[in-house]
Amino acid sequence: MRKTTQLRNIITSNSLEYIMEAHHALSAKIVEEAGFKGIWGSGLSISASLGVRDNNEASWTQILDVLEFMSDATSIPILLDGDTGYGNFNNARRLVKKLEQRDIAGVCIEDKVFPKTNSFIKGEAQPLACIDEFCGKIKAMKDSQMDDDFVVVSRVEALIAGWGLQEALKRAEAYRAAGSDAILMHSKRSDSLEIEAFMKEWDDRLPVVIVPTKYYSVPTQRFRDLGVSLAIWANHNLRASIKAMQDTSNQIYLEESLANVEANVTSVDEIFQLQGAEELAQAEGRYLNASSANINSIIVMKSLADQAALIDQVAQLKSHNIHHVSVIGPTVQNFDGAAQHAELSLLHRAMDQIKGNLIISHSDMMYKPHVLTELQANENDIAIVIDVDSDSSKKSGYFVKAELPYSRELYNQSVKLVEVVTSLSEDHNHGEFFGLWKVSEKGAEIVRNFLERLAIRDDFDQLTLADLLNHVHSSHSISVTYIKGSWVDRKTYLAIQDRVVKRCDSTS
Repeated sequence: MRKTTQLRNIITSNSLEYIMEAHHALSAKIVEEAGFKGIWGSGLSISASLGVRDNNEASWTQILDVLEFMSDATSIPILLDGDTGYGNFNNARRLVKKLEQRDIAGVCIEDKVFPKTNSFIKGEAQPLACIDEFCGKIKAMKDSQMDDDFVVVSRVEALIAGWGLQEALKRAEAYRAAGSDAILMHSKRSDSLEIEAFMKEWDDRLPVVIVPTKYYSVPTQRFRDLGVSLAIWANHNLRASIKAMQDTSNQIYLEESLANVEANVTSVDEIFQLQGAEELAQAEGRYLNASSANINSIIVMKSLADQAALIDQVAQLKSHNIHHVSVIGPTVQNFDGAAQHAELSLLHRAMDQIKGNLIISHSDMMYKPHVLTELQANENDIAIVIDVDSDSSKKSGYFVKAELPYSRELYNQSVKLVEVVTSLSEDHNHGEFFGLWKVSEKGAEIVRNFLERLAIRDDFDQLTLADLLNHVHSSHSISVTYIKGSWVDRKTYLAIQDRVVKRCDSTS
């Protein structure tokens, strides 16, 4: 249902309805979550939240900016406290156009002179607008609206200004005849006598709205009995927030500590909830490419000596928008990280983390950023990175045979793995797998299943990552992403650093 229709239904309802003040998007969201059917966009509250007086010191376009955020954050209608319409009939009709563009359901204008002053500041001294001029403003607004359900409420200030009941009735009737959808009768008495007198004489000619800020002690049932259509709780969220912020700021200033405050303030998680953080996470899963959304990472740390390289690798992953990084490593300082069979045991310990879109790597290597970019671009369920410039002097490692050897013509083409071995042979010289690979959600399930199968074997402690990949490959395709160099292991990296340091020392 359109917000304009919602507001019209509220105002024309046979029962007393209520709307609650809000002054920015966060307070508007809170009003909706509390259960209110509508929001009062209070001029006093919005002005105060902007740090200016309620004298039209905030321009109407600045008010519109606030309203747009409020409207976007909520699904219930907003009735704007539009002061005098921010000028003459021309300003007022343009206001209606701009409000409709922002899905604001209605506006209330008051019959005072622009720039207005708040009704509770020397109300008797405030001049009222000419009736004919104000009626022309109402007609211009109604003629300008594109949505038939857009609501224009006319606020009568005669009682506030001390002009009496008959003047209030005269103005209300003129505004009804000009096309108003409802009359807001304002009073600053601490009782409801003026409102009661007006309602008796008015005889339900048009819905009546009240703002019981000053006569707050009158039982709500009395308004219902009088036939009031809508009561506005006009500024209490602003006032409550000021009191809370003053108390909190003073306490923190005096105590120089958060210890006694934290339990009495809203949690950060509640702020995230109001901001819609969960919806954004869900949207990222729907709309962002898998290469940049919901990707996790496991780093297999075979030795505690890899900590420096580990820090660099985590930073590399985060720079690629991969923020969920799990490190699985040795539990004792003297762990023998050289044994290849340790990798499967470590991966098996990380079974709970092998899920979704996942990057798996070793902590004892460094690689250039484009390597991870190319791996992420591979859309296969399981993909491994192969270096075609591997060191031929190596006698042990993970050496790969693929369907096709590397060539430039293979760029952006999928090449399938044939076999991985742990010692270099002539048949397995298509490149070296250095421990960087990825799996999709489906691929992660496949890897978990094979890990579980291998884990129950008596020789599990003797198996290597090559054994896992070959078992997976026996029934599921594994894709190869070729690179030329662009990575080093930790020992090589440290050796290069050592040579650089020695060269610098010799020339200094």
